[in-house]
Amino acid sequence: YEWWENSGCFQPDAKQKPQVGEKPYVLPMPPPNVTGRLHMGHAIFVALQDVLARFHRMRGRPVLWLPGTDHAGIATQLQVEKQLIAEGTTREEVGRDEFLQRVWAYKEEQGGHITRQLRSLGASADWSRERFTMDSDLSAAVAEAFVRLHDN
Repeated sequence: YEWWENSGCFQPDAKQKPQVGEKPYVLPMPPPNVTGRLHMGHAIFVALQDVLARFHRMRGRPVLWLPGTDHAGIATQLQVEKQLIAEGTTREEVGRDEFLQRVWAYKEEQGGHITRQLRSLGASADWSRERFTMDSDLSAAVAEAFVRLHDN
């Protein structure tokens, strides 16, 4: 798996020339929570999307299976607040800036588990394009999507 990933086999232009008239096939991965662990629901979506991605690759189409994780704001906040309570303090006492630093540190510490699990399932996603919903360039798009959903 590591060799395939490092060789770029899961990227849309993976050493193949698209057949004339073939449009790219794009699958956005439903983003699992960055702080979570895989469960059966994840295994089902990974299996189904992986089959689709590999099927279309075998037919000569450039395929982008775009992976990413969700910030899981409430779950992450809860975990960081538990850490603070264990230290004898609260988020109000440490202040917003310190709390946000701790949240990002928690994300860095815990965030890799779920993507390692997805890789261990053999998910042929283009990991070079992995996204996180709170990445600065995505935050505006995420906010716009929620506003549009609310307005409609």
